[in-house]
Amino acid sequence: MSQDPRYDAAALRGFASDLFAREGVAPDKAAVMAEVLVEADLLGHVTHGLALAPKYIEDIPTGILRTDGEPEVLSDRGACLAWNGRGLPGAWLVMKALETAFDRVGQYGTVSIAIGESHHIGCLAVYPLRAAERGLMAILHSSAPGNSGVAPFGGRQGVLAPDPVSAAWPTGEEPVVLDISASITTMNLSQRMAREGAKFEHDWLLDAEGNPSRDPAVLNRGGTILPTGGLDHGQKGYAQALMTEALTQGLSGRGRVEGTAGMRAALFLQVIDPGAFAGLDAFTRQTGHTAAACRAAAPRPGMPPVRVPGQKGLALKRQALAEGVPLAERISGPLAELGARHGLALPQPVGR
Repeated sequence: MSQDPRYDAAALRGFASDLFAREGVAPDKAAVMAEVLVEADLLGHVTHGLALAPKYIEDIPTGILRTDGEPEVLSDRGACLAWNGRGLPGAWLVMKALETAFDRVGQYGTVSIAIGESHHIGCLAVYPLRAAERGLMAILHSSAPGNSGVAPFGGRQGVLAPDPVSAAWPTGEEPVVLDISASITTMNLSQRMAREGAKFEHDWLLDAEGNPSRDPAVLNRGGTILPTGGLDHGQKGYAQALMTEALTQGLSGRGRVEGTAGMRAALFLQVIDPGAFAGLDAFTRQTGHTAAACRAAAPRPGMPPVRVPGQKGLALKRQALAEGVPLAERISGPLAELGARHGLALPQPVGR
């Protein structure tokens, strides 16, 4: 259990929203950015929660993160859309895409939206969970055309991004919520470990000469991250990355060919209504059965009970809503400094 100070979630949302607004972000967009970052911390995705706020703010003066406006609609065929996100806040763009899909999925059964030139979207798991709570299934892919830190399987030169995908669907009880990367680890975690002088437990990286390494510092010297599956079965993550980049950059029409700046991303969101197929009851009868069977599976010797994806994060969220959101000093310190520039005080930890 985390020993870091805990903060009221609503107070953190208010602080972050005010901070982004004082930095020039339109209030409606600032509120959504704050909501998504705090939700990531609630779910335990601390590298993609409020820890990202300083990086986002750094992108405002340069225009990499645009503070207001609307996406450019490139195509709209009802069930299939493509937008140019124009550098607008990724959290706001994806929430807008979700609302668009929710409005249309009852008519079309499935709605797919490709978005190029979005700013960073944070924790992917936040978004499909919104759909699962409505009895829908959602799949969200993200790629970073400006990031080439992941080597293709068999290579030693970086070409691809970590290229994560998240999905969530109802089961009749708690939803299943997955958030996985096509790389064996993430750039954010690697950078943090490099700053702390820590090393991975396994050879998840390659140095510039292509030798296996556990030291994230090699990434600053021409090294690369291995795809999911690592040295033995990295063709799996490599293939997943290629698919994600086709769905995000290919369908949006913006990607590595043009190049992009900083933390901008390409996205692909699909929302599916089980009611357009065999029906929600039939869907959850199957998904609920399989999830229950996995949880009931006998664990390996010495291992805890089997979980399904999202189970731990949802438990952490319940705890954080009841007891406060844990924030390490490496996160709260920079937030407090940014707030002080605008006369905003970081909320006091609960119980103090």
